[in-house]
Amino acid sequence: MTAENGMATYLIAITLLTLTPGMDTVLVIRNTARGGFRDGALSSLGICSGLLVHAAISAVGVSVILLQSAWAFRGLKLAGAAYLVWLGLVSLKSAAKGGGAMAVPAERTSAGAGALRSLREGFLSNILNPKAVVFYMAFLPQFIDPSRSAFGQSLFLAGLHFAIAMPWQCFLAAMVDHAQTWVARKGVRRLMDCTTGSIMMGFGVKLALWR
Repeated sequence: MTAENGMATYLIAITLLTLTPGMDTVLVIRNTARGGFRDGALSSLGICSGLLVHAAISAVGVSVILLQSAWAFRGLKLAGAAYLVWLGLVSLKSAAKGGGAMAVPAERTSAGAGALRSLREGFLSNILNPKAVVFYMAFLPQFIDPSRSAFGQSLFLAGLHFAIAMPWQCFLAAMVDHAQTWVARKGVRRLMDCTTGSIMMGFGVKLALWR
């Protein structure tokens, strides 16, 4: 496969992966509904920043250690699963109280703490996902030229993933934010809290059972 064909294959695969709804999509929608476009965009920034970390880890071979060490890999998997379940429980608790988590008052959504929270949630949800470790470890080396720096190439490929995922997730955030009047209705907020909470808990349980 030529370099041009290899890059085209990578871009197609990474685009399809990005467009496929998953935990990233759920988190961006949830946080946008909670704090507006800013929170959704910052969640996306956190998620996409995690991609660069995975690429760096893959390049230096730490992923090999995780994949060859059953206890280390299981620890990462369970930590990621527990975090997703916790996020889901927060949303379900909010739904039980009337859907408040998705409609934070203006004085709270404008605070720096809310922005940091969304950025942190996005970053941790990605960095604690062992599926991302496996994907980058198994997928990226197919597009690495062994005669050149693996670290630089890995970061470049992750940067392309970043450049595709960030605009797409920000587009989703903009769409949700545009419908904010509808989303702000108490019944809708409650339904969204319940739905996203259940989905996140489902992802967490699935991740914990994944082998």
